[in-house]
Formats: sequence, C-alpha cells, structure tokens
Amino acid sequence: MRSALVIFQFTVSIVLIIGTLIIYRQFGYIVNKKLGFDKEQVLLLHGADTMGDQVISFKNELLKLPDVKSVSISDYLPIVGTKRNGNGFWNEGKRTTEAPVGGQFWQVDNDYINTMGMNIVKGRNFSVDMPTDSHAAIINQTLAKELGLVDPIGRKIMNGNQTFTVIGVVGDFNFESLKQEIGGLCFVLGSSPNIVSVKVNTSDMSRTIRSITGVWDRFLPNQPIRYNFLDESFAMMYADVQRMGSIFSTFALLAIIIACSGLFALSSFMIAQRTKEIGIRKVLGASISSVVFILSRDFLILVAVSNFIAWPVAYYFMNKWLQDFAYRIGISWWMFILAGGLALMIALLTISSQAIRAAIANPVESLRYE
Repeated sequence: MRSALVIFQFTVSIVLIIGTLIIYRQFGYIVNKKLGFDKEQVLLLHGADTMGDQVISFKNELLKLPDVKSVSISDYLPIVGTKRNGNGFWNEGKRTTEAPVGGQFWQVDNDYINTMGMNIVKGRNFSVDMPTDSHAAIINQTLAKELGLVDPIGRKIMNGNQTFTVIGVVGDFNFESLKQEIGGLCFVLGSSPNIVSVKVNTSDMSRTIRSITGVWDRFLPNQPIRYNFLDESFAMMYADVQRMGSIFSTFALLAIIIACSGLFALSSFMIAQRTKEIGIRKVLGASISSVVFILSRDFLILVAVSNFIAWPVAYYFMNKWLQDFAYRIGISWWMFILAGGLALMIALLTISSQAIRAAIANPVESLRYE
C-alpha cells in the first residue's frame, strides 16, 4: 500500500509536469507564430465614429506625426471579438447554378493592408488614384482556392447582388482563433469608422501616445481617448490557455510537495527498519556510496514505474487537448524525459539526506539499534 501510494503521487506529479510543459509551449507557439499580419506596435483607437466626417482629417493629421507609419479606419480586425460579416460568394454568372462559398466580407480603407502588415501575393492594393476600386475586391488565398480561381486577377465575383472585380490576392492570415482553420475573406472599400488603427515605429511609445492624444484632443476635446494595442488584444484571445498553464503548474508544485512528503516519511521508516543491515554491511566493508545506492534503489524504482504509467496517460489527455487547436505544437519525446528526470531528481534529493546520514553512521551504533 505504501509503495502504491508513492507510485500514484509521483504519477500525478509527472502528468501535471508534462501538461504544464505542453500548455506553456502551445501558448508560446500561439504568441510567436507568424500569423500573416504584423500585430506589433499597432495602436487601436476606439470611438472615432463620433468624429463623423472629420475622421478622414483626423487620419491625415496622425500621418503627419513622425512616429506614425500608417493609419487605417476600419472596425474589421484580425482578432476575435471585433466586427464580422459572413457572406456567400460566387463566380460571376454562377449564382443560380452553384452553391455559395462561405467567407468574410470586410469593409476597409485603402491603407488597411499596409497598416496590418499583410502581404499582397498577386495583383495590387487599393489605390486612391483608381476610382474604379470602389467596385474592386481583394481576396485571400483560401477564397481564391475555394472559388477555383487559378488566376484570379481581373475575374469577377459576386456577393449578394453586388459584383466586384478582383484586383489582388492577399496572403492567408489568421483572423480567427488558432483553434480554427483560415477561412475565405474578401476586402472591399467601405466605411466602418469606429476603430482607427495606427501603425507606429518608435522606441518611445509613451511619447508617441502623447502625440496621438494631442491630435485626438483637437478633434474631440470632450471625449477622452480610449486605446489598446493589437498584440495585447491578440494575447487576450488566449488568456484561457495561459490561465490553464498557471493552474497546472500550481497543482504540479502541490503534487510534488505531497509526493515528496510521503516519500520522505516512507524512506525514514524503511531506513529505520534496515539500520542493523546497514551496520553489518559497513562492518563487512561496504562503501558509503554502495550503501546509499542500496537504500535509494527501491525508491527510485517506484518513481521509474510512475514514469511508465504517467507518460501514456499524459500523452493521451494532452493530445486530446491540443486537438482543439487547428494550429498546434507536436508532443516531443524530450518533454517526457525532462518530466521523468525531474521527478527522479526530486525523489533522489528527498531521500539522499537520510540515506547518506544512515550510511555514514557509526556501525557500532547501528548494530546496537533496537
């Protein structure tokens, strides 16, 4: 029963250690993954729709600031929780004969793609010098593929009763959670002015924010500026993953403490039972290291058994958890070796002090022990 409890406690500890490693690696993968857009140093200003027609002038004034690279006016952002507009798309003339291809229909301005750091892989971006762009569309690679457009530039697509000419293809980017595959998306020029996205290039963000606030106050002196950063909003999408990692690490620490307490008590009991054996071995010439090995061996075997039980259990449950993500890390063998090695090291440190103390004790006192 004592051995079974030690195995159970260390099995739970190892499973939690492996789970913590995988969760934090998945979170790191999410935060650092190349998403197809640049979320760094993008300031999101909220409530700009109250400016009315002055929002364009506000944008132009922001562009005069030395640290501002680009400005876009659009509520549609590549983060969960912002505006969405799902639609069906057809190739021109196919609306009555083919099923629609589902996708997002986003109204943006001509600076949106540059501000978000997206990549045009075919064709061109919207241009203020091209009046015909009011009926133009830029689609992502997924929508082009789902519509069967091998060479989409110049082709016409339909959305409802509207027809748009494709002028560009933007590289696929993750506009939803990484738990989902990238879907089809279509950009058109339109008005959606609640959020102003400001791409900056600065090493002094506080100074830049003060400059932007100064411009804001000239247009809306009675409305305080509200802002946040795109990368912060992106990270908040995965707060549950980070929170789960914290919970796992806390429980892993508690499980290790409980397991070590049990192992310490068990090793004290077992060494006390073998006190005379230790004395006899030392009288017969056993070295300190051999005595320590003999006393530690049985406990380390229990921890090794815990590893062989914990590894498949941890793999099963963490693999199921990772399946919720369309984009995820692989479960590497080194995570299991690291967790197992850590458990063995903790167990060895727990019992080594007692084993060494018993091994260096005077054999005469050990032989007199009752």
